[in-house]
Amino acid sequence: MSEGATDGKVALVTGASKGGTGTAIAVRLAAEGARVAITARDEQGLAATKERIEAFGGECLVIPSDLSDPSGARTELVPRTEEAFGPVDILVNNAAFGGYYPFEEVTPKQLERSLQVNLWAPWELMSSVVSGMRERGSGAILNLTTFSAELPPGPPFPSSKPSKAGFVYGAPKAALNKLTVSAASECEGQGISVNALTPQAAIATPALVEGGWIDEEMFEPLETMAEAAVALVTGDPDVLTGRIAFSLQLLVELNRPVRDLMGESLVEGWQPADIPAVIARQEANLARRGWPDGYTFGRVHSPRP
Repeated sequence: MSEGATDGKVALVTGASKGGTGTAIAVRLAAEGARVAITARDEQGLAATKERIEAFGGECLVIPSDLSDPSGARTELVPRTEEAFGPVDILVNNAAFGGYYPFEEVTPKQLERSLQVNLWAPWELMSSVVSGMRERGSGAILNLTTFSAELPPGPPFPSSKPSKAGFVYGAPKAALNKLTVSAASECEGQGISVNALTPQAAIATPALVEGGWIDEEMFEPLETMAEAAVALVTGDPDVLTGRIAFSLQLLVELNRPVRDLMGESLVEGWQPADIPAVIARQEANLARRGWPDGYTFGRVHSPRP
């Protein structure tokens, strides 16, 4: 393989087993030259991701773990990655758990699992890698987050699931957003970027597309998420840090071409010039559901299309 943006780096990616965002990011990082460790509960799915990476000559380490178990294999993820590949340069916390339920129907078990997967595990992994990153003066941490972490406007409140049933998934992710910015502040000037990335609305993962409850116009492809992820973990840590970035807005802001998961061909219809029209359609869809100006949170750096 030719030298890429993450050549010689070591990456650890959680939740990379179902052919969705974690898999896409792991494949793209490997295609850019990183040696990638991946984890999830689904050993068959992890094996499939590893096979995709090794098919083009990439290196991949599989470490099965249940991130909801605080005393389980998640405690060994960083040591085992470093034993096999060396110090972790890039940490991607992608694994997620949640769903949408009225808050009074959420069980303590569901809430505990969501907190463990969406907040505790990322915090532990970040804590495990940051000292080494500080010693080396370089590193990148990326936490995957969600629109459900945003505060819905109201009353009257939107009718969407993130508004009406987003507590068990959105609350831990909102805490993760705060952790992200706090860690970015604490790592400022040390060569370490800490960012969060959310899809503009929804990612066209196999599970979400099959579910059928999200309007087609709200989807973006896996390639845009992978491109935005690579941009965040390879950007200037003195500038591109502390961001809760929406994928499509970030790509427009950076005027970044969107390539396939091998980093080779441009993805038709999803280039920076194409994306503002997509965002406009998504904003119109949100407005119809009672969420006007869905992407204007004050912290969005790029101009609205």
